[in-house]
Amino acid sequence: MTASQDRAPVDVSLGLFDQDLLAACISCGFCLPACPTYKLTLDERSTPRGRITLMRAVDAGRLPADDPTVREQSSYCLGCRACEPVCPAGVQYGALLETWRDLTWSGSRTPPVAAALRAGMRMTPALSAAGRVRGAARTTGRARGDGVQLMLGCVERSLFPGVSQAVTRLLPGIEVPSGQGCCGALHAHSGGSAEGHHLAEKLGDALPGTILTTAGGCAAHLVNVLGRHRVRELSEHLVEVWSGGDAPALGELLVDGRRARVALQDSCHLRNGLGTSAQPRDLVARVADYVELPSAGACCGGAGTYSLLRPDDAAAVVAPKLDEVESLDLDYLVVVNPVCQRQLVTSLRRRGSRVRVLHLAELLALALPT
Repeated sequence: MTASQDRAPVDVSLGLFDQDLLAACISCGFCLPACPTYKLTLDERSTPRGRITLMRAVDAGRLPADDPTVREQSSYCLGCRACEPVCPAGVQYGALLETWRDLTWSGSRTPPVAAALRAGMRMTPALSAAGRVRGAARTTGRARGDGVQLMLGCVERSLFPGVSQAVTRLLPGIEVPSGQGCCGALHAHSGGSAEGHHLAEKLGDALPGTILTTAGGCAAHLVNVLGRHRVRELSEHLVEVWSGGDAPALGELLVDGRRARVALQDSCHLRNGLGTSAQPRDLVARVADYVELPSAGACCGGAGTYSLLRPDDAAAVVAPKLDEVESLDLDYLVVVNPVCQRQLVTSLRRRGSRVRVLHLAELLALALPT
């Protein structure tokens, strides 16, 4: 046998994935304990390592993009990126997942719910009208310069209009430019990464200054497209600005004469993608007794469109977290992302819980002097 015959066959790439990103995984398995779907199933295929193995098979032409296991695992993944901070090889799993879903959720293979949401988020006039009807923060006209400018968010302005209202109370005079569309995060995570990139650039044109966002998932997407220098998440900005001496006179949040007990649910992409987790905790502790939720850094199951596409799986992911919330005798559970807010409001309401879910901005606004 010749030396060439003795070598194991080498896959030839079809060029579907970025080869450097795909090759970065060393299959060490450090990601397994961090993966929510692996915790539920103990199935190797439902891990980042297993999914990257499937991606490699698709890239080599050994499996088609519409293979049932390939499609199921690309959909079952939450996209929380909890695997990234624990990966010793620095695998950019979030970027790989976007490419994977571009392949598995293309054309007629796009889940109908995802296709409908992507279409709806393209309609900037409708998003603006929904915000006005629901009472989100009033816009201040076209962007005036390169200062800090509040992004209203496509989902948040209609589902949780009180969040932007609270920001205008915390930051009086903040510019809220008109003509804002979707940032494209939903598209990027749902099989339309090219459109998601385009929408982020379009929003960057409408908000040419520093974009201030109240949504951790949107922050991570915008940073990926526009750069870190263009984007600030609310807790980052408040800690920075208020540390400079511009902090308002915040009071204590009291419940039955005692300081409120408040826990935080991290935004997965804010924590795992941008490394921001200390700032929201700092801010909560300024006005209440902060209580650490043991699973604060683990996904709540909202995960963009996940809870709409896979409600049963989303419920299974969040169930242990709800048990924790109920055991801690909390008054408030704070979030920093609208999808998390929707997921936790809905899930706790179904349980008949007395715990109130608020965005960080809403909690801090409660502590402002009346």
